[in-house]
Amino acid sequence: MMKFYSFLLAFLAWTLVAVAIISCGTEPKKSGNSATSQEQIQSDTSATIDKQTNEVNMAESHPLADKIKTFTLTNDHGNDVKITNFGAKVMSIVIPDRDGNKSNVVLGYDSAWEYLNGNLYFGAIVGRYANRIAHGEFELDQIKYHLDKNNGPNHLHGGSGGFHNVIWDAHHFQNDEDDILELSYESKDGEEGYPGKLTVKVIYTWTNRNELMIDYEAKTNKKTVVNLTHHSFFNLLDGGKSSITNHKLMLNAESYLPVDSTLIPTGEIAAVSNTPMDFRVSRPIGELIQQPFPQLIVGRGYDHNFVLDYYEDSMILAAEVYEPVTGRVMHVYTDQPGMQFYSGNFLDGTDIGHDKTKYKFRSAFCLEAQHFPDSPNQLSFPSTILEPGETYTQSTIYEFSTDYHLGE
Repeated sequence: MMKFYSFLLAFLAWTLVAVAIISCGTEPKKSGNSATSQEQIQSDTSATIDKQTNEVNMAESHPLADKIKTFTLTNDHGNDVKITNFGAKVMSIVIPDRDGNKSNVVLGYDSAWEYLNGNLYFGAIVGRYANRIAHGEFELDQIKYHLDKNNGPNHLHGGSGGFHNVIWDAHHFQNDEDDILELSYESKDGEEGYPGKLTVKVIYTWTNRNELMIDYEAKTNKKTVVNLTHHSFFNLLDGGKSSITNHKLMLNAESYLPVDSTLIPTGEIAAVSNTPMDFRVSRPIGELIQQPFPQLIVGRGYDHNFVLDYYEDSMILAAEVYEPVTGRVMHVYTDQPGMQFYSGNFLDGTDIGHDKTKYKFRSAFCLEAQHFPDSPNQLSFPSTILEPGETYTQSTIYEFSTDYHLGE
């Protein structure tokens, strides 16, 4: 009997060992999927870091790399704006939400060098002519000028070598109240096809009222055309990590400029009433953006110039943006006749910016104060001609606050 029990105990021990071995060699399906997902996340993260590292290394070897500088404007509240002299680009705007939590509200890159190989227009000063010129040509005094066609059949934002892609001379100083950066650039006669040597000055002023004031000035030695603007991509919620479709927008415009399939104005000035283009009363950007309205289909969303209700040479409230989660508010004041509203329709996640953020579809909006697109070819639009002896001027203010300050 003892032999039988000894045999039984040995058999049971052997069985337990076998089960343990089999269990150790077999992973549950759930754990296998988790490991695979974790490996994929690590792979994606590594790819993002490798891409950024490669881009920074490429940028540092760029011929303009040693000329790039970064400046920080800070007000008495500790809120700041960072700007690089490459393209006169705003890199970040750090402001508080309604609870006092501070974060950046524009798309961009952590270092100035990344702009050399990054998105061309993030935060840039755009010129010599902002927006599009049809077929890359215009005529002045019976002379036809041919420009860089860098946007399909058209010329966009001054061409490939426009003001967004050059080094500006910079002078940083303070007065009794404000922090100021003055940038200047001399555009040569014939640069990107434009006539005349154009001397340009842009002054960024960051005030204690959280206003980013932008003042422009330009002079020429030959008859030319000029249309300058600022091209920050805004997201008041989280700086581009999520969609802007819930931001509420008001535009002080009763009409807008319909465009053709290449986004050139047709020449018509159309009323916004009873269309998805009507932002005279504040409403979410995404509320009507999916409507089967022909102009929204052409632009893949909003990418249109709105005709502001303005008085020449007078500053008006052109736009207001409200982000309900953070309570952040942005007011835009300008003395320009038009405001290009762009809803981030061509962002696709390939631009990787602050904090390794992939800037996806409609993760930002632009409000660009300017003259109308293609004005040199459309005589019914306000003139953009600048003569020798004249001075081009433009002023735009981006003012930041919260709904707390509005009494809501």
